[in-house]
Amino acid sequence: MTTLANRINNLAESETLAMSRKSRELRAEGHDVINLSLGEPDFNTPDYIKNAAKEAIDQNFTFYPPVPGFEDLRKAVCAKLKRDNFLTYEPSQIVVSTGAKQSIANVVLCLVNPGDEVLIPSPYWVSYKEIIKVAEGNAVFIPARIETEFKVKPEQIEAAISPKTKLMIFSSPCNPTGSVYSKDELEGIAKVLVKHPGIFIIADEIYEHINFVGKHESIAQFDFIRDRVIIVNGVSKAFAMTGWRIGYIAAPLEIAKACDKLQGQFTSGACSIAQKAALMAEITPPDTIEIREMQKAFRERRDLMLKMLAEIPGMILNKPEGAFYIFPDISYYFGKTDGTVPVNNANDLCMYLLNKVFVALVPGDAFGDPNCIRFSYATSRDKLIEAVRRIKEALGQLK
Repeated sequence: MTTLANRINNLAESETLAMSRKSRELRAEGHDVINLSLGEPDFNTPDYIKNAAKEAIDQNFTFYPPVPGFEDLRKAVCAKLKRDNFLTYEPSQIVVSTGAKQSIANVVLCLVNPGDEVLIPSPYWVSYKEIIKVAEGNAVFIPARIETEFKVKPEQIEAAISPKTKLMIFSSPCNPTGSVYSKDELEGIAKVLVKHPGIFIIADEIYEHINFVGKHESIAQFDFIRDRVIIVNGVSKAFAMTGWRIGYIAAPLEIAKACDKLQGQFTSGACSIAQKAALMAEITPPDTIEIREMQKAFRERRDLMLKMLAEIPGMILNKPEGAFYIFPDISYYFGKTDGTVPVNNANDLCMYLLNKVFVALVPGDAFGDPNCIRFSYATSRDKLIEAVRRIKEALGQLK
């Protein structure tokens, strides 16, 4: 009998990937499943980026790349940070990885010792807590609710800090809520954390360009805290490049070197062809027609979803300002049944909708709020309309 290590036995499966797997199983059985569980743009990677990858193949970029990424890509990331965020970094402070998830894992494993505490505003992206678990750290959740647009206050952060606090991690725009922190809100958070010199900050900015309220704001813009901020970003969301698997960090030099060292023992450099495609994405200004059209489509889908969901009794909504998620409170339906299936929590509700009307969603427990469920509207308008029609019909049978 195989005895697995505690670190894998204690690790939970990603709930978003689990729901996607169940959706594929039902689809394989012949059911018409609408999957609103994955955070994946339904757009194709722009042709000019695909052409850059084809050219890289023709030019034989097929050998091991440098562990932290090709120099030209790291320079392009620095230029992007200067152009879009008015931040100055050197290529030595950039580490390119196999997706933003690996970037986050690299940083956590390089900073967190067993027993260290990591502050996580809640709701949060599902993998944060599990990555911390692998590092043998302890996640400390700071709750925010729909009434406050799912944003935490500086005083909440202050109250959560202890002598064991080593790191805070958050996303803006946020997965799963779509919340976007303003410059003033970020400054308030930075002023709390700067008083505690041993605390670092991971700013997950992967949804930077899917922002419906204006310019993206980064907590790294404040000079008094920047030497403790690690920016995580990538090309997956803004350029519809989820399968290319390219993310990166911009970090203090010591942390960048540590991540380079760690990555050299785990995966080495990210795919050489994908890096050349990402280079073309990084040199692309954010006001190009492809990005503008994607933003426009996501905004229209958000507004459509909010309008349709507001017509469903008992669903409590707020208006997300970025990303492509809606995270409504659906606790109104807890304790109800269609006469056969009881719905006692968000997980029950998601399984009820998946099995009854073949719409896949993710329960809020996965993100730290058991009263909510996550809708991804990164799919076509027609599918969204049909999905909500099915959901409304199924929920109407719960009494």
